[in-house]
Amino acid sequence: MSDNGARTVVPDQLYLDLAPDMQGRERRLRVTALEGDGRALRAVEHDLGGTAGRTTRIQLKALADPRKFALLADCDALTADPRYTRLLTALATVHGPAATPHDYARAAFVALGLVAGEDSR
Repeated sequence: MSDNGARTVVPDQLYLDLAPDMQGRERRLRVTALEGDGRALRAVEHDLGGTAGRTTRIQLKALADPRKFALLADCDALTADPRYTRLLTALATVHGPAATPHDYARAAFVALGLVAGEDSR
């Protein structure tokens, strides 16, 4: 860690956006990959402002600044599994005030390739 408190950014870390205009939105971002140009790809896992499910790019220097982004979870074996990011992206896509447990379950099944056809009841 450097003198300014910057941290090392690695894939699968989860961050909370601390920008003043994002605080009420509880915007959480998962680092999905590091690019060679000093940027990180990140998936928006949760955003009350409606951008959940999007993938964006950010400068590593900005993401490493604890004044701009709070590290909520470091990477581990679970989040390193590519199915984890697919699942979270699918769930974030259906997330909203009208979402039902069925919506979440269906999104999970589709994301993990477990749906052969329509619901069988």
